[in-house]
Amino acid sequence: MFSKLLSLLSSKAGVSLCLTLLFVFPRMSFAQGIRDSVFNIKPVQITADYIFKQEEAGMKISEVDSLVFIDKANESLSQLLSENTSVFIKDYGRGALATASFRGTAASHTQVRWNGININSPMTGMVDFSLIPVYIIDELSLTHGAASMRDQSGGLGGVININNTPDWSKPFSLKYIQGIGSYDTYSEFIKLTYGSSQVQFKTSVYHNQSDNDYPFINRRIKDYDPATGEMNYRKVKNEQADYKVYGIMQEAYWKVTDHIVWKANYWGQKADRSIPTVLSYEGGNEANMNQQVDEDHKGVTETKFYFAQADLKLRLGYDSKDLHYSSQNYVPGKGLISMIDSKSKAKTYSGHIDFAAWNQEDLKFTASFSYDRNDVDTYESVNKTTYEENRDYFSLFCSLSKSFGERLNLNLMDRQDVIDGKIVDNVPYLGFDYRLVQQRDLILKGNITHNYHAPTLNDLYWQPGGNPDLKAEKGISGDLGIEYLFTKPAFQVKTELTSYYSDINDWIVWLPTFKGFWQPFNIKQVISYGLEYNLNISGQQGNFQYKLLGGYSYTRSKNLGDSEKWGDNSNGKQLIYVPLHSGNVLVDLRYKNSFIMYQWNHFSERFTTTSNRTIKRDWLYPYYMNNMTIGQRFDMKGCKLVAQLKINNLMDEYYRSILFRYMPGRNYLFTLMLEI
Repeated sequence: MFSKLLSLLSSKAGVSLCLTLLFVFPRMSFAQGIRDSVFNIKPVQITADYIFKQEEAGMKISEVDSLVFIDKANESLSQLLSENTSVFIKDYGRGALATASFRGTAASHTQVRWNGININSPMTGMVDFSLIPVYIIDELSLTHGAASMRDQSGGLGGVININNTPDWSKPFSLKYIQGIGSYDTYSEFIKLTYGSSQVQFKTSVYHNQSDNDYPFINRRIKDYDPATGEMNYRKVKNEQADYKVYGIMQEAYWKVTDHIVWKANYWGQKADRSIPTVLSYEGGNEANMNQQVDEDHKGVTETKFYFAQADLKLRLGYDSKDLHYSSQNYVPGKGLISMIDSKSKAKTYSGHIDFAAWNQEDLKFTASFSYDRNDVDTYESVNKTTYEENRDYFSLFCSLSKSFGERLNLNLMDRQDVIDGKIVDNVPYLGFDYRLVQQRDLILKGNITHNYHAPTLNDLYWQPGGNPDLKAEKGISGDLGIEYLFTKPAFQVKTELTSYYSDINDWIVWLPTFKGFWQPFNIKQVISYGLEYNLNISGQQGNFQYKLLGGYSYTRSKNLGDSEKWGDNSNGKQLIYVPLHSGNVLVDLRYKNSFIMYQWNHFSERFTTTSNRTIKRDWLYPYYMNNMTIGQRFDMKGCKLVAQLKINNLMDEYYRSILFRYMPGRNYLFTLMLEI
């Protein structure tokens, strides 16, 4: 049945149906009159609407708890995702590149949106999560799996949504955070909110820097000890790994009328990072100099119109990324010689129209149209390689959701993209929620969907190595899970178990060639399946408050390519750097103004070769990470002061996230936060 439905929706008839609904359904809703949905919200039962939204039928959406934002306020988004979600972060070292693997997929299969615009690099298709500070985020949610096609196509693993919002209840507030940590780490964040009940401005400025010279034992190199005659592992420091990040975010919000709200957001940032050599290199650090400078400017403006039974949003966005990477090697008699000097510029212009309408019978229709223009220009001056390309990306989306009493929700969605004038695969979705017990929040949910991911511009045109003959990645995915919410006045339990399956054809992977450089190819098939479990328990007894957040993921991601064609042993093996098991727990205990938080997370072994060899050099052993935070809040007249000490890697675990990049041992961070 599902396959027939997918075939129908993928046909021209399916697209025509969406277009017909787009023009017919609004006439049903605008005739209902004008409402004030912004300021006169009727009280509702939160348990009835919290996990049983018709427009989210079948989807797994994880919203990051506000407690996590407090704990990770002066850290990067890579740390938050790694320690508090099911997303695995490939971390190249503290302050260095950090990319995501969502449900066992590649980094480019996780789409990231900031206030409604996509911020993935059009060159690599990835986002460096180490460059996104948690402090500037107001809301963070994850849409798991291909159900992310609601936001955009291409999220074979999922979509991460970052949003900034106003707080109309606070016309004026000031928050300042100062952090001092190990390895000469300093961070400063300041946020000023000012305005009135009609107009509000928020200005955030931040700075983060570190020498990042933590010590470790390099188990890739041994030195001879003449005193004992033994070969011992070399004790070194993580030198030439310093980083500096500066940024500013400006937000403006305006209630133009009771039915129109306008906002504008700007985010500018510059990062200057040194990149250490790989651990197998036996020379001194002075023989290599690797530097990367990232400069980003993002802007978005949005106008929302609220009617009696309809909403309309108009959004314009801009994203500019400049990257300068240089590498120098020391040559005796000549000094440092430039080996790579690469400058890349990528710009994205976007426009979005989002419309939603509903009637009295719990029937809701949404539609959106978006356009993105990517312009890329890159030049490497040493080897004289360059490419300059652009891409036009049109997308039409529509959905129809219906509630059948209080027991069943159905959601039908469809997305059609046009890339550079070419109509690509249609992306349909069918999802359901079913309340298993009447008047109880015990929900069975599931979905089936098709998804599509186009090659990135680097995949197609990078010099040398780009492959313009690449096919797009596409396949079918499905989820089936159960969610439960139990609430009492001073106690709440929310838990969810989800199974998923994804079958992706023409998976893109970069491989070494006999020509001396790497090149992307399509492998035949990748199967990814697994389980995700989440638990949230919170409660209060008098002055004592407690919260437990936990998660577990089982991720099986296998290459089922043609072994005869590839001539290797990767067929049926786990994809590299994808852990089979991962889990995390956060415990927060508070008594009056004192608190203690304990964070635990675990990743099982990861393979670094496609053949899954378990010899020492091709296998990353499992590790368990323990962090602890203790703090005290001081309430003073008109302001609040919070002091806390965080101990990272409490057990001094010796671990790596990827090959050749060791992570720091036990380290400390002391933070003061002043809020007015």
